[in-house]
Amino acid sequence: MSGVRPPVVVLGDVMTDVLARIDRPLAPASDTPARIAMRPGGSAANTAAWLGALGAPVAFIGCVGDDDAGRAAAGALRRAGVDPLLTVVPDAATGACVVLVDAAGERTMLPDAGANALLRPEHLPDAAFAGGGHLHVSGYALCREPTRPAAAAALGRARQAGMTTSVDPASAAPLEAVGGAAARALVRGVDLLFVTLDEAEVLCGTRDPERLVADLLDDHAEVVVKLGAAGAMWRDRAGGRATAPAAPPPGPVVDTTGAGDAFAAAWLATRRAGADPEAALASACRAAASVVTRPGARP
Repeated sequence: MSGVRPPVVVLGDVMTDVLARIDRPLAPASDTPARIAMRPGGSAANTAAWLGALGAPVAFIGCVGDDDAGRAAAGALRRAGVDPLLTVVPDAATGACVVLVDAAGERTMLPDAGANALLRPEHLPDAAFAGGGHLHVSGYALCREPTRPAAAAALGRARQAGMTTSVDPASAAPLEAVGGAAARALVRGVDLLFVTLDEAEVLCGTRDPERLVADLLDDHAEVVVKLGAAGAMWRDRAGGRATAPAAPPPGPVVDTTGAGDAFAAAWLATRRAGADPEAALASACRAAASVVTRPGARP
């Protein structure tokens, strides 16, 4: 993990996405025509790939199977400028996700975690934890019971090493499965929390941005709230405030997969390059908008 700046280390899922684009409602128990493509995916791996594309030194911790999909996943990360710190698990399949994308570009995901669910604390490489770096953890790794010990151990080791930390819950449904109070306990003490209003409602019981931010700042030094069409906002415990409007997509919305991953990556890359929160929010909104105009979640 070379680079002038200490790297951002991303921990979580790496997947093969099977994108199925449909322009009509699904026909249960029958056929629905679709346009199908294979793409590299996984929320955490997408974030790492965006960080690499934005010029940030970045490494990725995760698990793949000893299969063609795992080797392809490692190669895709390297080509994106990511140092893939992958554990190869024999007799396990690399994770895969069927992504149904409707005519409006909205996506519904059917994930099979595969080898991702086998990440354990002993898979965490010592070289990933060094002072001055940053650890970003996908909420999927924290919410999934088998991988929770590894994600929690990584956050603990990062704090001990003098790294800053962030978590992106990635989706409201896994938080709901864990339960709001339990999910809140899992992320407590993380320096920076990214949330959507749906995720914040699970964690805090409110969708009011000012109320939820005040609540979350009891547990986190910084909070970034993604507000959809209303843009995004940042607050910190010292009273810092910044907002940014949503960036207009540079073309028709085709696929919303990965917009949140790109948002987190652009925020982290821009802030670590020395930008102020307002500039980082604007960069994050632009990155998210750029993803939705084409199939797939990577740069």
